[in-house]
Amino acid sequence: MTIDYHLEQVAGGVPIKMWTKGVPVDERAIKQLTNVSRLPIIFKHVAAMPDVHRGIGATVGSVIPTIRAIIPAAVGVDIGCGMMAVRTTLTAADLPDNLAPLRSVIEQAVPHGRVAVRGKPDPGAWSSPPVSVDQAWGELEAEFKILCELYPKLEKTNNRNHLGTLGSGNHFIEVCLDEMDSVWFMLHSGSRGVGNAIGIQFIELAKKDAMLNQRNLPDKDLAYLEEGSLYFDDYVRAVGWAQQFAMKNREVMMANLISCVRKIIPKPFKTHVEAVNCHHNYVQRETHFAEDIFVTRKGAVSAQKGQMGIIPGSMGARSYIVRGLGNPESFHSCSHGAGRVMSRTEAKKHFTIEDQIRATAGVECRKDKGVIDEIPMAYKDIDAVMAAQKDLVEIVHRLKQVVCVKG
Repeated sequence: MTIDYHLEQVAGGVPIKMWTKGVPVDERAIKQLTNVSRLPIIFKHVAAMPDVHRGIGATVGSVIPTIRAIIPAAVGVDIGCGMMAVRTTLTAADLPDNLAPLRSVIEQAVPHGRVAVRGKPDPGAWSSPPVSVDQAWGELEAEFKILCELYPKLEKTNNRNHLGTLGSGNHFIEVCLDEMDSVWFMLHSGSRGVGNAIGIQFIELAKKDAMLNQRNLPDKDLAYLEEGSLYFDDYVRAVGWAQQFAMKNREVMMANLISCVRKIIPKPFKTHVEAVNCHHNYVQRETHFAEDIFVTRKGAVSAQKGQMGIIPGSMGARSYIVRGLGNPESFHSCSHGAGRVMSRTEAKKHFTIEDQIRATAGVECRKDKGVIDEIPMAYKDIDAVMAAQKDLVEIVHRLKQVVCVKG
């Protein structure tokens, strides 16, 4: 297998292997990668994906292998965030000429967005969850009750009423066409409010633990929990549950999406002809280089040999269904998207509504000031990102969105 990464040696730390040829990398992201590489719990090397960019503590777009420890802030607060995509038996010719009603019915069927004003209804939550949500919640409820006994604050979070909902920011639902004009449904979401609460709680507990035991951290957000420490087992249990919630969240949303599309498109069609449901913000035990370790993929997708994955572009850019090549040097991983080159605040200052309209020409989507921070130009070139990781994945399908719903 051809190895095509840049090797960064770090004084006092493990090496960093970067699949970033032909794509820009911010110096602040390199600083964060360097900080991670110097932690005593890191195994072998850190892997940086082509979409790598600055995050909180650790970079988004990195693979962090650890020995008998986990960094909660590296896993983040959108625990289990990821993608789901299904191919249907519909083709482009089966879609209505006017796609606005299709976007409208999706927006009505799936709660999305959020309200920052206290006391106002949350459009991103169910006021009365449907039967499908209750059935899915039934598979999660028993374990959640145990977590609430251990950490009572979790009981007051958005949990059941966020199951099967989209969220906001870079989360989306799309109707796409592949290279053969087959219709795909694709969505991006995670563990919503309850996952956020779990992440925040354990990040703070890790910092508390670090004050006693990890006095030389290069960044307080790199505080870690070690096996045998007070909160480690609880975190593993809670993060595992949040990842199950995220997977189930996408499944419920996809079923709801398919159901509502049937109301607009009268032609009978089948779905799940090909289906992928994958995390890209998560941690799990894995074996690499003959060692049992924890692998945190913070904005990265598992790409074991033959494993299917999803690498989305931005609004107006193509996305990819990929098959993993099982590259051991990346800990069997690939990028999770294009990766930002500009912060949300910078994008809002730099671009206009007119820019957004031009950049999303041909896509039925929001084109207002509320989504300027998601404009394609705020992201890296997805084609360059794919070229930089040709030894990590092979492309199976190229998707171009025709409808995009954002919170």
